[in-house]
Parts: sequence; structure tokens; C-alpha cells
Amino acid sequence: MTRWRIFTLSVVAIVLMAFSPAPPSYKVAVLKYKGGGDYYSNPTSVPNLVDFANRNLSTNIDKDVPFIEVGSPEIINFPFVHMTGHGNVVFSATDASNLRNYLLGGGFLHISDNFGMDKFVRKEMKKVFPELDFIELPFSHPIYHQTYDFPNGLPKIHEHEKKAPQGFGLMWEGRLVCFYDFECDLGDGWEDFEVHKDSDEARTKALKMGANILQYVLMGGEE
Repeated sequence: MTRWRIFTLSVVAIVLMAFSPAPPSYKVAVLKYKGGGDYYSNPTSVPNLVDFANRNLSTNIDKDVPFIEVGSPEIINFPFVHMTGHGNVVFSATDASNLRNYLLGGGFLHISDNFGMDKFVRKEMKKVFPELDFIELPFSHPIYHQTYDFPNGLPKIHEHEKKAPQGFGLMWEGRLVCFYDFECDLGDGWEDFEVHKDSDEARTKALKMGANILQYVLMGGEE
């Protein structure tokens, strides 16, 4: 092989490397749980949120968003896990232990009540953290003030019972390990327009708040 040919191949290799997309920095997932609740609802929501964050926050999150079983040891591969649904939720003792270890080890759970899961998810999260209670986060909490500012807390995306949206958290040794949006329905707001036909304004607010959550979790946005 001539020197010129070696040089040419080297240049081509460098160019290909320069223009090859970097591997994803983060992977996120949707929680699969037992009990009959539709954990699989809102199939387009998290992929749309990932796309929004990658375009607007310069994140590099994997566009492939798998389901992860709550009792799976593979959950540790996902620093952010989203949970949603309309109905019953059941965690076995093994599930609860695995989820607890995941959250104590640095993982984060975002729960978005799609309507009807509140009484179930609160009971099951007590299995995970019997010593903790959900507390309503003040509007001054950093999760509302990342790239996008929400001075009045969560935006109202869908109307269910004419109640104000609330953001609850589970705090472990000063760290927010779980954020729960209630009477808000962020996940619905992330869906494709054709699903709920939400206004552009509502969908943008939902995506911006979701991006704040991702930024807070993945990019160390505590301040």
C-alpha cells in the first residue's frame, strides 16, 4: 500500500469520525408495573420529550425509550424513569425493594397521574419508602426554574376535577428522588398533537416543564 493511499484512508477515517453522531449520553425509560393499570398509555409522550430536550437543551438522550419492569435489575441503566397510567398499581416486595435501591443509588422516578392512579400510587410508594411522605414542593423549588421558568409551579394541561395542579416530591436526605405531577397531566401534553389535540401553547408548556425535570435530574440543576 502506497503512502498516498494510506494518507487518503486516514483522512477519510478522520472525516467519518468527525461527522459520526456521538453515542447517547443518557438513556431514559418508562416503568412497567403490575396491577392492571395502563403503564403503556401515552406511547409518544416520552420520545417527544426526549426530542424536545435534545433540540432545545443540547442534551444527547437516546431516542429509543424502552419499558423497564419495576423489579428488573436493568433499571440502574436509566437515570430517569417515567411512570404513568390511569388505574391500579401493584408493587411486590421485590419490586419495592428494587425500586428503593434504584432511587437510593441515584436514580429518579417521575410519576405523571394520567387520572385515576393517585390512591394506588401513593399506597405502593409507601412500600418503597415507608418512612417518607409526599410533600408538595414550593414554587421556589429549582425544578420549576431551570432553562424554563415556571413561577407558579406546574402548568395545567388537562382538566379533570377542576383542581389546581400540584407537584409532590419524595425527599431522601435532602435529595429529590421522585417527582409526582398531580392534576396536571404533563405526559398527555407531551403526546403527538393528533392524540389529544391540545393547543400549541399547552403542549409547549408541558414540554418545557418536562425539559426542566430532565435538566434537573440529568444535568445537575439543583441551583
